[in-house]
Amino acid sequence: MGGGKTLDGIILKSIGGFYYVEAAENVYECKARGNFRNKGFKPVVGDKVRITVPESGYCAIEEIYERKNSIVRPPLANIDTLIIVASTCDPAPNMLVIDKMTAAAVIKDITPVIVFSKSDLKSPQEFKKIYDLSGIKTVEFSITDNRGLEDVRSILSGKVTALTGNSGVGKSSLLNALFPDLQLDTGDISKKLGRGRHTTRSVELYKFGDGYVADTPGFSTVDLQRYEIIEKENLKFAFPEFEEYLGQCQFNSCNHLCEKGCAVVEAVKDGKISKSRHESFVAMYNEVKDLKKW
Repeated sequence: MGGGKTLDGIILKSIGGFYYVEAAENVYECKARGNFRNKGFKPVVGDKVRITVPESGYCAIEEIYERKNSIVRPPLANIDTLIIVASTCDPAPNMLVIDKMTAAAVIKDITPVIVFSKSDLKSPQEFKKIYDLSGIKTVEFSITDNRGLEDVRSILSGKVTALTGNSGVGKSSLLNALFPDLQLDTGDISKKLGRGRHTTRSVELYKFGDGYVADTPGFSTVDLQRYEIIEKENLKFAFPEFEEYLGQCQFNSCNHLCEKGCAVVEAVKDGKISKSRHESFVAMYNEVKDLKKW
C-alpha cells in the first residue's frame, strides 16, 4: 500500500462495519483495523481518528484518539453540548426527566442546554427561573416564528452537539428549522413515507458550520438511566448549583437530603437553590441509594 497518506478526521456515521470519516474536507469510507476488535474497543460516531488512505483498496482507521467522553446508547463520543428539548405544554415538561438528563451531561463533562419549545403557546418563564439559579442555559423556541433559533445556532457553533427530547416535544421541528434541506422525520413525514429509510436507528453527525450536530433517533432518558447510572456518592457533583455549599454542612456524612445543618437544604429554604431541582436530586438519590457496586 505504498504511496498512501495519513489523515486525522472524525467519524460521521457507521453502517455495516464501514466508518465514514471526514478528513481534509472529504469523507472517506474506512474499515477499522482488527486490533481494535481484539482489544474489545470499537470506534464510534464522534471519535477523532487517524486514517490511512492508500492509492487503491480500503482506507483504514489506524488509531482512535483519546475520548473526552462517551455514551453507550446511542454510541457517541466527544460530545461538547447536550441540547435537551422540552415543551412548555402538550406535553408539560417533566422536571425529573430534564434533571436526569442535565445530571448525566454534567457528570460526563458535557454542557447541558435546555430548549423550551412551544413557547408561543405557553411562556417558559417559570421553568427558566429554576434553571437560571442552577447556571444551566435555557432557550425559548417556537416553530411558528423561529424565536430562539439564532440562540441555538450560536450554541452549536464549533461544537459537537447531541439533541435529545421525548416524542412530541418538537425535537424534529427544531432539527428541521436548523437543517431545512434535511427534513428529518417529524410525525407527518414518517406517516407519509411509511416505514422507509427514515426509520433508521443509527446515530449520525451532520456538519453545521464549523460544528457538528448528532441526530440520535430514539435517544431517550430511558437509555441514559439504564446505561449511565450516577452513583449516589457522585450525584451531588451532577448539580452545579450545589457546588458552593458542599463541605459547609454540619456533618461530613451529610447526603444533602433533609439532614440537620445541611448547607444545601438551607440554600433551598433561602431560595438560592430551586426547590424543584432539589426534589429531583432527592428522587434520583433514592433511586440509586441501594444499588450495589459491581
